[in-house]
Amino acid sequence: MPTLPILPTQEVGSLRKPYWMVEGARGGKLSEGALRELESHLQKVPFSDASSQPFIERWRKGSAAEVSPDVVREVGSLFGLRFLETAGLDLVYDGEMRRVEMYEYPIQHSSGFRFLGHVRSFDNKYYRKAACVGEVGLKAPYHLEEFSFVKDHTQRVPKVPITGAYTLADWSWNEYYLRQQPGWKGPKERRAAQREFVVDIARKIIRPTLKALVEKGAKVLQIDEPAAGTHPEETALVVESFNESTVGIDAKLVMHICFSDYNSLFPGMLEAKNCRQFLLEFANRDVEGRDGYEDLGLFEDVNDGREVGVGVLDIHRDIIETPEIVKERILKAVHRLKDPARVYVNPDCGLRTRSLDVSWQKLVNMVKGTELAREALA
Repeated sequence: MPTLPILPTQEVGSLRKPYWMVEGARGGKLSEGALRELESHLQKVPFSDASSQPFIERWRKGSAAEVSPDVVREVGSLFGLRFLETAGLDLVYDGEMRRVEMYEYPIQHSSGFRFLGHVRSFDNKYYRKAACVGEVGLKAPYHLEEFSFVKDHTQRVPKVPITGAYTLADWSWNEYYLRQQPGWKGPKERRAAQREFVVDIARKIIRPTLKALVEKGAKVLQIDEPAAGTHPEETALVVESFNESTVGIDAKLVMHICFSDYNSLFPGMLEAKNCRQFLLEFANRDVEGRDGYEDLGLFEDVNDGREVGVGVLDIHRDIIETPEIVKERILKAVHRLKDPARVYVNPDCGLRTRSLDVSWQKLVNMVKGTELAREALA
């Protein structure tokens, strides 16, 4: 694995899918708007190679020849990877271009679930929500093809994001495990059923998928738990699911928890013993008159060397953070944590809520601001 510089920069999750990719997946000609976007991206991001060039040329010439969705996803994956590389990030992935959605995709690869219909997520997107109707299991490990593609096409460190067991359970209806509880289904029985549901997902779905990714060569694995902050009273269950998911996994393990009151989760989250880095958001609350990085004080007395992925870009607004603002936020984090080796630099969360142009400007400035911070520390 390549040696990382001090203050490594990294992505967190998904990028917005380009229009040319969405239209291309339907086959046939691209609209004029999608073609203009494609040309713009080709000028900015060098993602046209021997494998993607024939299909790009078809689109450019207005060919109605059928292009399989698999090929379109591969071209989109290469674009997402080159987008992050060209912006200058040290740890990269492909912007999750191949995935339908962070919940629906893993559920599609699991047994014991039945999709019941679409629900709306926070950013005006929709995904299919499922009920657990039987004992959960894994049809086949997932994310392997997309990881192998990224690994084969980058010289940088790939970091694989995967939705955690607690979130998959929390975002599903739990019918099967609740039915297994005897008698009246009161709060105690519901808690027991939910724990069994979560732990089964961790052991039977997440752990074997992580193991398969490691066998493919994955060195850094990011467990996403966006649901963790919605039920702080279940912090111990989040921790148990992480620990069960990662038993025997030989990789650097990272946990991403977004948009939470971290005071309500700590110190309980520190019991995730296999977690070497907590990847957290701060920038969206760092406004005039308020120190958005105050919660880093929770880690000041953590003496086991665990890192913090510090969010320095607000992914909810189109405001472009200047390199100087990024530098200031990084140095604030270094001061709080007392050791620059514990600080990684990233957006607050995935950038799919922003346009690709805005995401690009934000990431480029994040890299420039990190360079300024490195110079200041040197």
